[in-house]
Amino acid sequence: MKQQTVQMADIPLSPDTKVTVERRGQIVLIGINRPQMFNRIDPDTFYGLARAYYDFDNDPTLRAAVLFGHGENFSRGNDVDAFSALAKAGKSFTLGEGHLDPLGRLQKLTKPLVAVVHGDTWNMGHEFHLVADVRVASADVRYGQDENARGRVPGIAPIRFPREVGWANAMRYMLTGDHWDAQTAYRMGVVQEVAPDKDAALKAGIEIANKIAACGPLGIEATLAAAHLAINDAADAAAFAKLEADYVSLFGKEDFVEGRRAEAENRPPIFHGR
Repeated sequence: MKQQTVQMADIPLSPDTKVTVERRGQIVLIGINRPQMFNRIDPDTFYGLARAYYDFDNDPTLRAAVLFGHGENFSRGNDVDAFSALAKAGKSFTLGEGHLDPLGRLQKLTKPLVAVVHGDTWNMGHEFHLVADVRVASADVRYGQDENARGRVPGIAPIRFPREVGWANAMRYMLTGDHWDAQTAYRMGVVQEVAPDKDAALKAGIEIANKIAACGPLGIEATLAAAHLAINDAADAAAFAKLEADYVSLFGKEDFVEGRRAEAENRPPIFHGR
């Protein structure tokens, strides 16, 4: 019996919508929409992206997706207060049926994802960008992976970033908390195109997605599957488990509290390693 085809539904832009979905023929645009919070990712937004990724991956009428951010920034990353509240309350944050992890830890998309970034693209925002297969940046992008400067630890960057740009390039920014620009990212090879502004970057990302969609979908799927095997994604499981445990444990440390207090008071933090 032939299975019923379920199409991914559009989710229009509105003030109450944290993740938008716009179908355009054989591609779909997925937008992060918390501009009043610099597109920081809270649990609801993370779940919304996980649902969108799952729906895209399981819709046979769609062949490529474009991830972008509404407003002035792609994303400043994790909404730390929202996630730390869950951790301190002892509540689990797990994905279930109908979700696909947008950080690609346990399962990855079987179809191509193009990430288009602009403005502040920090921490978890940068990590969403690292998971994408092709990346386009606006010239105004400001990358950051500065959790260590805040008394925290990155979510997946210690595993993915060195693989993308080489050990020393990744450590140069993760261990210092320094930010970097689009040209530096292009030099390191983490971004494939730099466009003059946000609109031009999104246009370039859509053009790439449409070119991918015009190719044979079975060959595209096989190419992605073989490439993931070649970089041995299966070996990442233990590293992700260790990193996740460390990530959660840091919410209860004095240095985490000091990092949040210093950020609120706009001063350098003073860490004591406890």
